[in-house]
Amino acid sequence: MSQIDTQAYLDTHLYLVKAIEGLSAEALRWKEKPESWSVTEVLTHLLDHNLVVSFRIREILAASAAQLPGFNQDQWVNGQRGNESNAQEILETYQALLRFNILLFGRLTEEDLVKTGINHKGVTVQIPEIVAGFIKHVHHHIGQIERVKQAWAQVKQQV
Repeated sequence: MSQIDTQAYLDTHLYLVKAIEGLSAEALRWKEKPESWSVTEVLTHLLDHNLVVSFRIREILAASAAQLPGFNQDQWVNGQRGNESNAQEILETYQALLRFNILLFGRLTEEDLVKTGINHKGVTVQIPEIVAGFIKHVHHHIGQIERVKQAWAQVKQQV
């Protein structure tokens, strides 16, 4: 039976907190290029992604015949003016959703974990795969945060 790595799922919050530790409000909102994401926008995207993943999981549990939704990440971040958000508030909401989903995961049966849905790419997926993909996605964006921080540090050194 596939299992959900609940600790790795919860730990994504801790890794994000550590990734932004010590950054000023200016650094959190700084963009290397207008089309690039700031650290705050990356956090906004990850909260959005957590919301979408949560919806996908619930669609699978409901045995919905609907294809699991994708979303236009850039338009979502831009449409909600993600860079005007507060990083701390984003992370608090992100953590609350993680905890809420962990409660759900604790109620799932073996039968629930093998239920499937069709993702936006047309691939059949199960809940543990969706959660594992989410964890991997967060770590990818932690790398992006590190790159933004390095670029910010270089700009600050030149001033």
